Amino acid sequence: PQVQPRVEELSELYRELSQQPGLSTACLGPDLTTQYGGKYCSLYTEWSQRDLARAENIKFCRQYLIFHDGASIVYSGPAGTCSEIKDELLSRESPSGMLKAVLRKVPGKEKEKEKQFLEVWDQNRKVKSIDLTALDKHGSVYDDDQFGCLAWSHSETHLLYVAEKKRPKAESFFQSKVLELGTSDEDTGHPKKEDAPIKVGSPQPRSAGGWLCGCGVDQVVPQGEQFVYHEDWGETLSARSVPVLCVLDIEGNSISVLEGIPEHLSPGQAFWSPEDTGVVFVGWWHDPFRLGLRHCTNRRSALFYVDLTGGRCELLSEDTRAVWSPRLSPDGCRIVYLENNVLGPHQQCSRLRMYDWYTKHTSTVLEAVPRQAWGAFPGIYCGTLPGMCWAADSRRILLDTAQRSQQDVFVVDTATGTTTSLTADSPQGSWSVLTIDRDLLVARFSTPSCPPVLKVAVLPSAGHEAQTQWICLQDAAPVPGITWGIRTLQPPPEQEHLQYRGLDFDAILMRPSEGPTAQKPPLVVMPHGGPHSVFTAGWMLYPAALCRVGFAVLLVNYRGSLGFGQDNVDSLPGNVGTQDVHDVQFCVERVLQEETLDASRVALVGGSHGGFLACHLIGQFPDTYRACVVRNPVVNIASMVTTTDIPDWCLTETGFPYEPDALPDPAQWTEMLHKSPIRYVDWVRAPVLLMLGEDDRRVPPKQGLEYYRALKARGVPTRLLWYPGNNHALAGVEAEADGFMNLALWLLKHLQC
Repeated sequence: PQVQPRVEELSELYRELSQQPGLSTACLGPDLTTQYGGKYCSLYTEWSQRDLARAENIKFCRQYLIFHDGASIVYSGPAGTCSEIKDELLSRESPSGMLKAVLRKVPGKEKEKEKQFLEVWDQNRKVKSIDLTALDKHGSVYDDDQFGCLAWSHSETHLLYVAEKKRPKAESFFQSKVLELGTSDEDTGHPKKEDAPIKVGSPQPRSAGGWLCGCGVDQVVPQGEQFVYHEDWGETLSARSVPVLCVLDIEGNSISVLEGIPEHLSPGQAFWSPEDTGVVFVGWWHDPFRLGLRHCTNRRSALFYVDLTGGRCELLSEDTRAVWSPRLSPDGCRIVYLENNVLGPHQQCSRLRMYDWYTKHTSTVLEAVPRQAWGAFPGIYCGTLPGMCWAADSRRILLDTAQRSQQDVFVVDTATGTTTSLTADSPQGSWSVLTIDRDLLVARFSTPSCPPVLKVAVLPSAGHEAQTQWICLQDAAPVPGITWGIRTLQPPPEQEHLQYRGLDFDAILMRPSEGPTAQKPPLVVMPHGGPHSVFTAGWMLYPAALCRVGFAVLLVNYRGSLGFGQDNVDSLPGNVGTQDVHDVQFCVERVLQEETLDASRVALVGGSHGGFLACHLIGQFPDTYRACVVRNPVVNIASMVTTTDIPDWCLTETGFPYEPDALPDPAQWTEMLHKSPIRYVDWVRAPVLLMLGEDDRRVPPKQGLEYYRALKARGVPTRLLWYPGNNHALAGVEAEADGFMNLALWLLKHLQC
């Protein structure tokens, strides 16, 4: 059977599916009591949605009411309709739920640059609006999830956030020294009066002694500094260089910058210590130079505490590890955080550690899991812990983690290290914890054929967690015409890893259940990037849309993926280009044997390391594949190592240790080239479509250009799409939409559908 959808049909299909909103955050309001004695609270949620007409992602909020008796949810439902959120960068409810802080961007008038305002709202109105840009105490406030935070003090009198350190004004060698009439001290660079230090929670916030200093002085930089290079933190963090911790005194309308942080550290993910005596933060080492931080949970970092009265900075964790996601318990006694080894694979099976605030003792709650086993806890593979993850007893925490090719929610008893799945008896798919407060639990659930839905539950008492009853608060209609399943594969004996024998891997197969190709559809093979990441059985726009077009889609979690144990992760470095390639090819051949698929029409689609594998496969197995689409692919590790923001990745995945002060020797250069797909370019016959992000810092677009020229020189049908203003993810709404249309048309053309 033939499928010949027109461009209009494809665009309408994409428009329909891309309008499915994604659920990003949730916040529970304080408990209120009805006149009849019942308890209820509000649930505030934020969603994101692609707006193709405006070519941007929009955010909107929706509120719900949850009536409960402390042990179960009596009634829940929406409260009103949703409304768009404009220009909010960060927002945070105060501990009491009576106040809300909002960081907002405001377009500048005429030639003015964009401004940032920090607002405070009570339940009826905006009570504060502070122009951070005009105060000029620091650069832009960080709104990312790597460094950024917006934290209320327990007294609700101060706000803590992270911003770029104010950079002194640089002068040209030829700048005029003549002062014009009306020039102010600020224009000349002369010091101006500083805000006095403040003390958190004090009725007289300017009476304390010396732990904060305002950063409003315009320092004059020596001539010749105008074009000095400033390092940044790489992919998606190119505007992040020197973060500083800042405090807003709400009553005093003053902003100050925290002193006492060692110069070799970049602080972030900060919060107030118990009793507001100081600030706890994660500090990342940036000597001898900064490496890319996005998706790299292996960068040397530690947990620190700065005492506000004396400015003393104290180390709370080991300083030879990588740590992130610190979370303070409701009783203020314990901090849990995630920990990895420094360097090595960028993503690993993490340890859960706990610091006791009063005994100063650090314990390991959960170790890394060498091998995943059904019925046992799979290990922690989450990027972050939920912002609110503690149960009301200050003993248990909630987290979600990959368990092979699905994602589940677990409760962890920090005193005993025991774990219990809260979703073991629930439908198979992808679960994520959004928040927990007073044991009311909010989660997101989706499958490859069902967009995200909102679920709520009451966390049962300790020992009874398996009895958790989930209630759907906001449903989503399943997308018709898609079936899916997970299959497990065991590599053949000749492809076993000598050190890590017995490892297996998974693949998720989606296929159309209706339409002219449903009986024997063409196959699109999609290996994931990373390589240490994973496809979980959740909603993914591109695979769902391709399935609706009429393709079967095979998502391969080859050995090296997360969710299968640390041995699985460790098996891949040194074997990229062989083990991962052979796993994908073995999976394709097995699926073609066991499923009714059209083996004469098989294509590859992959991005980043998935593009690396796609380019390998069309070169190593040219008879299998008829077309290929790659997005920002790694093509030549040897040429990438000197241009990427993650040079350590190039050495680690090739099988070599990374040393910042060492250059690769000739044998290492040779091995990097040997493991790269460019080595097999002479055997490529499948037409290749390349999509490159102009601003990609992770896999610079010259990688794709190198492959494009090599293919063109060999007469392989090749097309290149270049997306300005887009980085590695090609996640801009316009680029994502254009990318899908070109991808689908390329596959339809070259698979002769």
